[in-house]
Amino acid sequence: MKKTFSKEVLGLIPLIISGLLCIGLFFALWKKASTDPSFVLIVQSIADKLIYLSVILAGLIMVYLGMTVVNLKNTKTGLKSELNEVTQKMHNFRSIVEILLRSKLWLSGLPSYIDEEFSGLTFFEVKEFYKGNSKLAIEFLQENHNYQDTENLYLEMKSLLYTSARDKKISEEIRMPAVYDKRLIEKWLEHKCGSGLWYYFGYKYNIYKEALDLNTVYERHQEKIMKLALSIDNDTFEDSSFNEVFLSKLGEYATNEILPKLYQLQEGSEQKVPSLVRYLYLISLSLILFGVLLPLAVSLFALPAMASILGVSIIIAVVFFIATAFFQFLSKASQA
Repeated sequence: MKKTFSKEVLGLIPLIISGLLCIGLFFALWKKASTDPSFVLIVQSIADKLIYLSVILAGLIMVYLGMTVVNLKNTKTGLKSELNEVTQKMHNFRSIVEILLRSKLWLSGLPSYIDEEFSGLTFFEVKEFYKGNSKLAIEFLQENHNYQDTENLYLEMKSLLYTSARDKKISEEIRMPAVYDKRLIEKWLEHKCGSGLWYYFGYKYNIYKEALDLNTVYERHQEKIMKLALSIDNDTFEDSSFNEVFLSKLGEYATNEILPKLYQLQEGSEQKVPSLVRYLYLISLSLILFGVLLPLAVSLFALPAMASILGVSIIIAVVFFIATAFFQFLSKASQA
């Protein structure tokens, strides 16, 4: 926090000094011109010469900005293509979760126990019971369940079918959004949603195999699940068959591959134009307005001497700012 604050303060120093230089120059030149009328011609001559400098600097900045925007567009296009691919993987994973959730995999009475007696309770609230935001979550944790702890897996899988972090229930028809709710993805990642498959069907399967009978999943549903898994990653699931090993691997893959990539790519594709680009555009605009257009307007319309003095003061201050802030520009460019 302190480092960021000191960095921001240091970043403002060149701007403050340049602003003070501009004001000081303006009053100094104006005072000189007031006492020496011939000095106005010198200022106008300097302004005419600064036109060339302003055009060159503005041109270089605009070329850099053009290249940056093109690169940014190409990067975003690549990210969106990759994001669409990962989003489809998430759709397929959620379709598998939906089949399992609505199958006869669970102990008799478990779905109605969760969906009716604890209607509105979410996996996120259970995991965050210590925050004290949900009395229902505390009641759930204090109650003696008769489902051999598989109710936690049921809640976790329900959470993977939400479309918003604020959802409390899942709909009859699960929606596959074009873009997933960012806050929901953060919740999935925070609570490692999907890892329950690895835990219950891999690490602790010997304990839970009596409560999670895979043979109760209809054969046609098993086939559909395997097709969906192959569409997620053919290489990973090519030699798999519907069993506890496959489900464990699927949960691990979703937790380590799909969800982190979904978040990273969505974050990257939503990234706005870097502040450096807007920063340089304002500098370029200042050079054009006060270093080119203003001197031309003075020559064409015989504007007062104050206009030339203003233009010269601003352009010298802008050039000073570019020189003193050049290292900062390089640092920001390397991080962009």
